[in-house]
Amino acid sequence: MVSKNLCPSHFGMLRNYIGLRFAQDDNDFCLSSRAMLPFKLIYSDEYYLPIGQHVFPAEKYRRIHRRLVETGVADPSDFVTPQPASDQDILLAHTPAYVNKLKTGTLSAREELQLEVPYSPELVHAFWLAAGGSILAAEYALKDGVAINIGGGFHHAFPDHGEGFCMIHDVAVAIRRMQKDGKIRTAMTVDCDVHQGNGTAAIFAGTRTSSDPLPSNGPSVLGRKPLIRGAHAGDVFTISLHQENNYPMYKPPSSIDVDLPDGITDDDYLAWLDNALSSGLRQFEPDLMCYVAGADPYREDQLGGLQLSLEGLKRRDELVFRVAKARDIPVMVTYAGGYALKVEDTVTIHSNTVIAAAEVFQPARNA
Repeated sequence: MVSKNLCPSHFGMLRNYIGLRFAQDDNDFCLSSRAMLPFKLIYSDEYYLPIGQHVFPAEKYRRIHRRLVETGVADPSDFVTPQPASDQDILLAHTPAYVNKLKTGTLSAREELQLEVPYSPELVHAFWLAAGGSILAAEYALKDGVAINIGGGFHHAFPDHGEGFCMIHDVAVAIRRMQKDGKIRTAMTVDCDVHQGNGTAAIFAGTRTSSDPLPSNGPSVLGRKPLIRGAHAGDVFTISLHQENNYPMYKPPSSIDVDLPDGITDDDYLAWLDNALSSGLRQFEPDLMCYVAGADPYREDQLGGLQLSLEGLKRRDELVFRVAKARDIPVMVTYAGGYALKVEDTVTIHSNTVIAAAEVFQPARNA
């Protein structure tokens, strides 16, 4: 049975990806199973974060996996199980002193408080696994054009500390691993979490020079235009589209920051996202796009102040995927935050990201 949480507009896609095909043989039809998606989903039950009662819905990963399978969006064969990143991988983005503290359980009380989740060896394992998942997603994206890590996107982790529920910056680890292996030279991060990707900006700061505000044809929003800040980077170009009056208080400069006012709705948000992508891709040619598909711009999110609808968030995903596909840029996806009053809404938003990718990247059918 199709879940009532999926929008009716998604039913046609589900029929296309129901996972069965008919093969005619001597006028008889037989059923044979196939992988339903033209890309891989990276997932492990061990993505669950052992943090107890918390505003971060640690169970969302398992619920997303179950929803995708039960609704017929994905087949078990579409999922690939990651291995934890190695310590050497983690050190590509984080300092030895910080990694040692995590491995030995010697964070200070202040450092654990800044992390905002209770430290445990099991939590370290979950974050190492999330980083391994993003490495695997990047590898599959380069092979298939797109891949989705049903987890990750911990964009508030800095080289020498964690904060904002983020211990390890899995996306940065994946990018640096792909560069180390010679699989890519450049990457672009497109962060659509409601909170600015401060850890991303810090890790990839490189040598920056201030730039004038980027030319924009985006709409005015609630009486004024969002503030666009720009700075040029080296081998990784960072874009963050976020609520200005929200965490973090200090926002280090990304290559492009779009500081959105409170209460922005679907159409204006999408116009500014389109503008940011166009501006970034005029300046930079990435070998890999890393899309941080946060669910927290949703209008019923507990930690956000934007007003996007469920359908608007799916249109956001489609926009990113269509831009990447049109330019033949492989895109790997991570999920980041989502704190809706109803956890099932967060699950729907993240599941719709998979549906959007399937709709955009499905191979053309023969006439």
